[in-house]
Amino acid sequence: MAEWIKKAKPTEQRVAANDKLKAEVSSILLDIEKRGDAAVRELSVKFDGWDRSDYRLSDSEIEQCMARLTDRERDDILFAQAQVRRFADAQRVSMLDCEIETIPGVVLGHKHIPVNAAGCYVPGGKYPLLASAHMSIVTAKSAGVRNIVTAAPPFQGQPAPYIVAAQYLAGADAIYCLGGIQAVAAMAIGTDSINPVDIIVGPGNAYVAEAKRQLFGRVGIDLFAGPTETLLITDDSVDGELCATDLLGQAEHGKDSPAVMLTTSRELAEDTLKEIARLLELLPTAAIAGEAWENFGEIILCESFEEMVRYSDEYASEHVQIMTRDDDFFVKHLSNYGALFVGPRTNVSYGDKVIGTNHTLPTNKAARYTGGLWVGKYIKTCTYQRVLTDEASALIGEYCSRLCLMEGFVGHAEQANLRVRRYGHKDVPFGEPAL
Repeated sequence: MAEWIKKAKPTEQRVAANDKLKAEVSSILLDIEKRGDAAVRELSVKFDGWDRSDYRLSDSEIEQCMARLTDRERDDILFAQAQVRRFADAQRVSMLDCEIETIPGVVLGHKHIPVNAAGCYVPGGKYPLLASAHMSIVTAKSAGVRNIVTAAPPFQGQPAPYIVAAQYLAGADAIYCLGGIQAVAAMAIGTDSINPVDIIVGPGNAYVAEAKRQLFGRVGIDLFAGPTETLLITDDSVDGELCATDLLGQAEHGKDSPAVMLTTSRELAEDTLKEIARLLELLPTAAIAGEAWENFGEIILCESFEEMVRYSDEYASEHVQIMTRDDDFFVKHLSNYGALFVGPRTNVSYGDKVIGTNHTLPTNKAARYTGGLWVGKYIKTCTYQRVLTDEASALIGEYCSRLCLMEGFVGHAEQANLRVRRYGHKDVPFGEPAL
């Protein structure tokens, strides 16, 4: 039986806060739908202290941001984007169109068609998260999206130069310096100055996530995202410094970011706790990471690899990092996770920033039913059918006629009967099943 060396604190108080947040977001979305650009501008001033008549960045403003980059910074951004593009291109190639002749004269198929326009949100109020530009824009480009609109909030009172550079280098067609609910809503609903898109992607704070949830259906979204989550699966093959670093490295995302470690080693669990205390004395983001660890951190001592698999799948964490003597056992048996990081040589930060897999991943146990952002999120798989011969149309028509009448759909049946009469040369009375 598992033993909690450290357990997260109860979070019942969050329910009331969530209800308040939902109501606030709903009110804001309605206001933007009614008043458009005027509401967007008021919200930008209120939440970001950012007032402009037009939030789309001009070519000269983009050039100014690009000019602030050193050659090394530009090369680093291009390197990261090349890794994302290489993997996204490979994913796109794996999505094959399909066509099959199911019976003589009947052809069925599907085509993979990219959406026409995507809105990519890049968070940047607390940290300038330029990596999110790679993940959303580069992937949309690989999917074949023709019009890519991006939005990111100002950082320290001006467009965030690294984010703008990443958006531009990734191939964005329009770049807006706009944050929060107002950015997501403007792209989804449309205003006089911003054309609506077909899908909204990208992470964000709780307000952005809730706005995406309420806008889903009106537009597509990548997934429902909450606070960053990380879960480590470990044994005595690694040490406490490695585990503590990987837990706190993700806990610094936010004060509500869960960081969990499963282990079969009591000694490692105790060593990790000591290392966490030591690192929190050194980490510049300790105020955030420390509170997240205090409230949402857990260390669970398990009896076996099988028990660690069971708990990991129950948590269905966004990031699952495996550092054991037999990593392949977990790769084979785990089923609920956003992304796997296999072995001590890799880590979640690699996935977040540069290695090439997408860092927009499911949270709040959504990994039970979806993966993360990838080229397929921008693509519609649309079917088609073609009947090539009179004989095939009459044959399918006879079956269709009888099946429609079982359900009482006479009009449907007549669609089939007309083809039977015309192509099968049979006299089928109106509203009667084809023989």
